[in-house]
Amino acid sequence: MIEQFLWVIFPYACMVIFVVGHIFRYRTDQFSWTAKSSEFIEKKQLMIGSMLFHIGIIPVIMGHVVGLGIPASWMTAMGVSEHMYHLGAVYGGGLFGIVTLIGMLILTSRRFTIRSVRRLSSASDLVVNTLLLFIVFMGMYATLFTNAVQPDFDYRETISIWFRGLFILQPNASLMHDVPLSFKIHALTGFAIFAFWPFTRLVHVWSVPLNYIGRSYILYRRHKSS
Repeated sequence: MIEQFLWVIFPYACMVIFVVGHIFRYRTDQFSWTAKSSEFIEKKQLMIGSMLFHIGIIPVIMGHVVGLGIPASWMTAMGVSEHMYHLGAVYGGGLFGIVTLIGMLILTSRRFTIRSVRRLSSASDLVVNTLLLFIVFMGMYATLFTNAVQPDFDYRETISIWFRGLFILQPNASLMHDVPLSFKIHALTGFAIFAFWPFTRLVHVWSVPLNYIGRSYILYRRHKSS
């Protein structure tokens, strides 16, 4: 029963909250649809942490899309051997994961240790920063340490199949039974962040200001006193 809840009900509940929560917030509270930048309070740590986080997270997300969304047989058919994939996942994913982790460490430390930034932060800001840091840490732990201790474990034969089953409405909770604990925690907290997403500053991810590219410059003119 607990496995059905964790690996079937909980993921679906998180995704429903993700979709419905975004629709509700956009329709009722568009004025809070912002990242609420604290750059004017502290800029140096924000710039370094944000840069490292964004440089790392995009390849990490793409790696998850490939690893979870594309069956191993398809990768083999495209000429990507198991050895090549493993090297890319461990070394490439590990490198960008470390960059992401360092970025999140800086951003989270900044959020909690700089008094003026912490006072400006809401409870959701602190929760999201902490949860994101924990998710990235568990992902790195699973990639570098769990894979080293349990080299025979292949998440593409368990987690990936379970994950794809969710999207074709054929979830199989039994696939997650023998998955190492670090991977389980990473997966569950990953879905949890989707449930938190609509109610936090993370909504700004969807606000891509493409119109900035072609907009006219804003001109400021000094008023001449008489």
